[in-house]
Amino acid sequence: MSATPIVAITGLGTAVPARVMTNAEFEKYLDTSDQWIQERTGIRERRIAGPDETLSGLCRDASLRAMARAGISAEELDVIVLGTITPDRRLPSTACELQALLGARRASAFDVVAACPGWIYALAVAEGLIASKQARTVLAIGAEKLSTVTDWNDRGTAVLFGDGAGACIVQPARGDGRGILSIVLGADGRLADLLYIPGGGSTDPVSHEVVDERRQYIKMAGREVFKAAVHTMVKACDQALAKAGVTAEAVDLLVPHQANLRIIEATAKHAKVPMSKVMVNVDRYGNTSAASIQIAIDQAITEDRIRPGSLLLLVTFGAGFTWGAAVVRW
Repeated sequence: MSATPIVAITGLGTAVPARVMTNAEFEKYLDTSDQWIQERTGIRERRIAGPDETLSGLCRDASLRAMARAGISAEELDVIVLGTITPDRRLPSTACELQALLGARRASAFDVVAACPGWIYALAVAEGLIASKQARTVLAIGAEKLSTVTDWNDRGTAVLFGDGAGACIVQPARGDGRGILSIVLGADGRLADLLYIPGGGSTDPVSHEVVDERRQYIKMAGREVFKAAVHTMVKACDQALAKAGVTAEAVDLLVPHQANLRIIEATAKHAKVPMSKVMVNVDRYGNTSAASIQIAIDQAITEDRIRPGSLLLLVTFGAGFTWGAAVVRW
C-alpha cells in the first residue's frame, strides 16, 4: 500500500537564461569537438547567464511562474527555501534577496547548500515545516549560476555546466492521493575532494594566489564521481520506492538529475526502469545542478509526459557527496 502524502507540489515554474552556448564554441579554443562532448556527456548545448542576469533574478522569474500556476500571491508565502551553491553574494542569502524581489514580506527565507540535490533537500525542509505546522505555504527552489564557478579553460568540466532555476509551491496535501509520497536524503563527506571548489572559502580566502591558480573554480575527478553517482542514485531510488510503498514497475516517469547521459542510462538500467520511461534533456541544458530536475519536469509536462496522477521517481547526486530521491504522485 502506498504512503499517504503530507504535502503536495501545487505549482512549478522554471527559468533559464536567453543565451544558448553550443559545443561548437568550445571547439574554437579547447582541444575538443562537438562529437567528443556528445559521445561522453550527451550534451549539445547549455544556457549561460549574462552579467546582468542574476541568480536571484532567475529565481524570481521561476517563482512567479510557480506561484501563478498554484494560484497564490507573494503575501501568502510563509517560508522561502533556496538550494544553491552559487548565491548572488556570500552575505546575505539569495533567498532573502528573492524575498525582497517578490515582495513576500511575511516569509522567512534561507539558503540550503547541498549542491545538485539542493531542491530535493529544500522539498524535505518544506515538508517538515508544514508537517510541524510551522508553515502552510512554502516556496522551495533549486537554482544555479554555475557559469560563475566554471573554469572555461578546463576541458574536463567546462563543457558540462549550465545555468537555470526551478521553483515550486509546497502546501498541505488535499487528500486526493497526490503529493510527495517519500523523500530520501544522504551524504558522505569522506568523498568531498572528488568534486569541490578548493579556494574562496574561509580556509583559503580569495587572494591573488587563489585567482592566479584558478582555485575558485570547480574541480572534479570525473571517473570516480561517475561510479559514486550511479551506485548512490540506484540505492536512493530503491529506498525512496520502498518508503513510498510502490514498485519500479509502477513508476510512470523517472526524472533523474541531468548531469551526464551515461550516468542517466546506467542509473535507469540498475533501477530497472526502461529508457522509454526516463526524462532526458541534458542535451539541451547541460548540468544545471539544483535546477535540473525541475527544468526536466517542466519540459515533461509541456510534452504531456506528466499528467495529474502520474507517479514520478526523482533522483539526484552531487558534491558533498550528497544525494536525494523522492517519489511524487503529480
